[in-house]
Amino acid sequence: MGVSLFTLGGTIAMAGRSGDGSGGVVARLTGAELTAAVPGLDGLGVPLDVRDTHAVPSAHLTFPQVIDVVDAASRAVADGAVGVVVTQGTDTLEETAFLVDLLWSHKAPFVLTGAMRNPTLAGADGPANLLAAARVAASPPAHGLGALVVFNDEIHAARWVRKTHATSTATFASPNTGPIGHVIEGRVRVLARPPRREPWPARPGAARLDATRVALYTVTLDDDGVLLDGLAETHQGLVVAGFGVGHVPGELAPVLGALAERIPVALTSRTGSGSVLRNTYGAAGSEADLRRRGLIDGGLLDPYKARVLLRLLLATGAGREDIAAAFAEHG
Repeated sequence: MGVSLFTLGGTIAMAGRSGDGSGGVVARLTGAELTAAVPGLDGLGVPLDVRDTHAVPSAHLTFPQVIDVVDAASRAVADGAVGVVVTQGTDTLEETAFLVDLLWSHKAPFVLTGAMRNPTLAGADGPANLLAAARVAASPPAHGLGALVVFNDEIHAARWVRKTHATSTATFASPNTGPIGHVIEGRVRVLARPPRREPWPARPGAARLDATRVALYTVTLDDDGVLLDGLAETHQGLVVAGFGVGHVPGELAPVLGALAERIPVALTSRTGSGSVLRNTYGAAGSEADLRRRGLIDGGLLDPYKARVLLRLLLATGAGREDIAAAFAEHG
């Protein structure tokens, strides 16, 4: 019984230089090379089973690839693994972590981590993040918490975590809650246990996912919604990142209402933290007005996670009532 480590590439594994003259780093390190560079990993107390898969930048990852990793991790747990670690690029980590959390049905922790500084730089953070992630994955206190992101010795719930800075090694934060735990002197300290949602029971196939398109539209000043013309013909769902607590210009409200009559439209906030409201404001384009027009309340979900949830729901055949109920539960 040990920890299964799945490596997906990203900054944490980028060591070699590209041959195109740009001088940029490219993914070159295998899982064995990654683990060999981590001081203290041999003192984890449980064996580490290393598996290389999908060695691509996280910007290239797809829903089917992430689901493949979830399924492989499930098999590893069924075979006796006490926890799972996945290393990947940080660009999409907050989204992949949430997708994993929606699907992960085991008590064993599923921990995602990566790096902001590649191994060729002074102060590379990958080894420390990988060691902390492995410690969390092997830790009994982390059981039952679903998918977690471990970065900078902080433990974040996948449901709340955000990438908040383009380059900082402290980029991952949970603005609404803060971290739920820390790794201190090698000891895993879980300080809060958020309630666990039931995993979505259905697994969409790759073909169904490819056929399910969900757009994300960020509302901006003096927005007339022209970019939304024809969207219902090309997409099966829409997430709106509105102003503040869920507001849009008055001119845009009927456009969104007309779309909501044809496809599910979820309302979120573009601010990065906090919830959209339900009935505090009543003017045209307010959250109450948009709900009357059929938009789904996204609650505390940020736009990126709302898009992950809506695409998963649509790809598994969920109807409007199921979608509204899922957003009520997760938002």
